[in-house]
Amino acid sequence: MTPEQLSTHVAKISVESPTRLSQGDIHELCDAAEEAILSGGGFGWLTPPPRSVMEDYWRGVQLIPERHLVIARLDKVVAGSCQIVLPPRNNEAQAFTCQLTTFFVAPWARGHGLAQMIVAEAEALAKSKGFMMINLDVRSTQFRAIQSFEARGFHRYAVNDFYARVDDQYVSGYYYHKELK
Repeated sequence: MTPEQLSTHVAKISVESPTRLSQGDIHELCDAAEEAILSGGGFGWLTPPPRSVMEDYWRGVQLIPERHLVIARLDKVVAGSCQIVLPPRNNEAQAFTCQLTTFFVAPWARGHGLAQMIVAEAEALAKSKGFMMINLDVRSTQFRAIQSFEARGFHRYAVNDFYARVDDQYVSGYYYHKELK
């Protein structure tokens, strides 16, 4: 695109819960996740794993019936994601709640409202599956993710001072929940 075209370009944004991922989707998920990890916003990884490990991870997500993927696209390219994880079938006491996990937005896609849209889609998905509550946890250093969750009405209910280790130092983690009404 020329500079003039860039200045008038309106980004096309979409968020979906796909039932199948194409090889292209997996490739784009890997690219976006790697960039998020390198910018400090990974979902557990501190450095990107080998590409084959990352590809196997995303392929595996599709095979687990208790995991539901939400992906966001910016100009038709996968730019962010999260998952809704159902509770184990033997946990009747907590069958009303699910877990939002593996949330990220690639650095190049930030500032377009994707984070809010991903979380909104995850909430809608959870609600459509009959859940009344979503739980999540996040490193205290994930400032933008925390802002997204709090802006959507998630309530912090606990802090774990020993949540993760990054560069040989403990990093605290925050625990959130949101009632789906």
